[in-house]
Amino acid sequence: MKAKLFSLTLFSTIIFTTCTQAAENAKHIPGVFIGATHIESETEFTFGFEYEYKLNKQWGVGAVFERTNKAHHNDGVAVALASIYYHPTKNIRLGAGIGQERIGGGHPHEEDLYRISAAYDFHVKDFGIAPTIAVDFVDDEEAIVFGIAFTRPF
Repeated sequence: MKAKLFSLTLFSTIIFTTCTQAAENAKHIPGVFIGATHIESETEFTFGFEYEYKLNKQWGVGAVFERTNKAHHNDGVAVALASIYYHPTKNIRLGAGIGQERIGGGHPHEEDLYRISAAYDFHVKDFGIAPTIAVDFVDDEEAIVFGIAFTRPF
């Protein structure tokens, strides 16, 4: 897992430092997410990576990977999903996705996950700062994921 996290961090760093196009004309939008996941009465630190490919000014497709190490009584949860995004304005991003939640620990297993999300992107030069909220639907439960994504469109 540490090797995968290192590889994703290295990949993101290379993309962030080699990109030169302005955000408005961007087709590729990689990002790093830092936040929390709240389910039932627990709120745990969550981090991850996201990527969006803009099909046009209003539509995009992408993928999300998130990790919550202390979730499910310290068993840890990894979420991987594919999403479609709608941009009704330049700064707003609405998403819907489907994927898997992988629970670790003594009895590891996977469950289907459905997500709806919303973000508002603030542009600071060539970077984006996007407060984000998402609701995950997993096996008759709902989890709220909230935080900030830092993006570098190119």
